[in-house]
Amino acid sequence: MKPKKLVILGSTGSIGENTARVVRNFPGCFEVVGLAARASAEKLGKQAAEFNCPRVVIGGEALVAQVRKYAPDCRVDVGDEALIDLVTHPEVDIVLCSIIGTGGLLPVLKALELGKTVALASKEVLVMAGELVMKTAREYGGRIIPVDSEHSAIFQCLADRHQSSEIRRLILTASGGAFRDLPTAELENMTFEAALNHPAWRMGPKITVDSATMMNKVLEVIEASFLYNVPEDRIEVLIHPEAVVHSLVEFVDNSILAQLSEPDMCLPIQYALFHPERRQGKLKPLNLAAYGQLNFRAPDPNRYPALELAYHALREGGTMPAVLNAANEEAVEFFRKRQIRFTDIPKLIEVVMRKVPCRPAPDLPAILAADREARAAAGEYLKIL
Repeated sequence: MKPKKLVILGSTGSIGENTARVVRNFPGCFEVVGLAARASAEKLGKQAAEFNCPRVVIGGEALVAQVRKYAPDCRVDVGDEALIDLVTHPEVDIVLCSIIGTGGLLPVLKALELGKTVALASKEVLVMAGELVMKTAREYGGRIIPVDSEHSAIFQCLADRHQSSEIRRLILTASGGAFRDLPTAELENMTFEAALNHPAWRMGPKITVDSATMMNKVLEVIEASFLYNVPEDRIEVLIHPEAVVHSLVEFVDNSILAQLSEPDMCLPIQYALFHPERRQGKLKPLNLAAYGQLNFRAPDPNRYPALELAYHALREGGTMPAVLNAANEEAVEFFRKRQIRFTDIPKLIEVVMRKVPCRPAPDLPAILAADREARAAAGEYLKIL
């Protein structure tokens, strides 16, 4: 069988590195024909050399020479147009998008317009423009296969067989993040570094902070609504400290299906890249007897006030999810720079959502405008703190 030709956007981040692990575990199954990273030039160059990748995109001209130092025969390009050209090349079979932030939206849309398969790990793409992205996939025959462990779990439970009318509830599980067992009175003093101590997963810094605030579940609730055409009142979140039940689907006949595995992102990545096949691979098997018991509880709204923002954004619709996403990205960056406290993150997002008007039936220009307005409003909020 011919190897699948793969482009990895965000190849130097945690999802990108795990994708590289999957490619190594299945020699001859994939040909890496494109890689992209924002700033990690040395790592990108080494990846290009390892996979004999013919073309990469890096975030700035100043980094090009450093990439070429490690991959002298590789074509190195810069900029958004180069990124789009990378994913739309006729030979590309699969685009795995794990770009943090809003940078993945245009490449994903362009890939879908050409009917390509997108293995999607970038939450922001569907949160910002879920209606537009899903419409594009339907119109042009593109395919979205989710890579988030929670959405991969739902995707596997549904197995392409069920209509949304058969679904009573989607239940997303959450680890609870680094501060899940901390007294709520201590949360406002927590630092960025402390928020990175995730109890179950090893991920990039932004998503790890989102896990601590529960903003990662906010984004996933919005993603789930668009991916599976399920309204917000049929999507729930449960805290599950062991992080082995990745999500559940309850059907109208009261049957519940769940997907379980060890918390390793290589599994949803492997599933997405080989879909509809399953391969044995080298992943650790799940030993339920070793766990002894699995625990679930409803999230405490006092600990996780951000969670309600997901339902508000979906009820508002239009550009409001894009506003929420942009406000969160800015808030996490302010927190990283010690400009706001941990507990200020959901407060800032809520203020921005009230301030920036919601526009219905958004097209791409309206979505990008809402993103800019939300970031500006977040900056104004910072000035008055």
